[in-house]
Amino acid sequence: MIENERASRTERVIAVGRKMLTAARTAPKGKGVDIVECAIVTGDDIARLSAAMKQLHAETGKPVYARDSENILKADCIVVIATRDLPLGLNCAHCGFATCEEKPAVVPCAINSVDVGIAIGSAVATAADNRVDCRVMFSAGMAAERLNLLDGCRQYFCIPLSASSKNPFFDR
Repeated sequence: MIENERASRTERVIAVGRKMLTAARTAPKGKGVDIVECAIVTGDDIARLSAAMKQLHAETGKPVYARDSENILKADCIVVIATRDLPLGLNCAHCGFATCEEKPAVVPCAINSVDVGIAIGSAVATAADNRVDCRVMFSAGMAAERLNLLDGCRQYFCIPLSASSKNPFFDR
């Protein structure tokens, strides 16, 4: 049997995406409280995410949404990582307020933000370990949040993945 690399590329990239989900899940969390949620977007749902980004461009005029909406269409899959909003009661003041009770609901818990960042770092390290190209995109994350891809979450980030001869997410 001969298996051409191109024939199984998408399947292998999705397998790495699944490893990235594990890396995000097992990343350290503040107080050991697991508030990170993650998923993989494939197929037609990538186009749906792209359409939501185009809508954000139409509403805001920010070129990043238009550029990245086209860019993610080159991905074999997209890893989505977000956080549930759960102030941890540490009263650490990293959010800018003295106590968790004083923090307005619109202000994210700083520890939640750090947790999602560590999860993203673990995930992209896994992509790098497997030689899969990726890029962390807040722009696609904003569209994923708008689509409520991970029910009840905020601070979404997306990581499109590709295994082509050149990383399509750079030199845009």
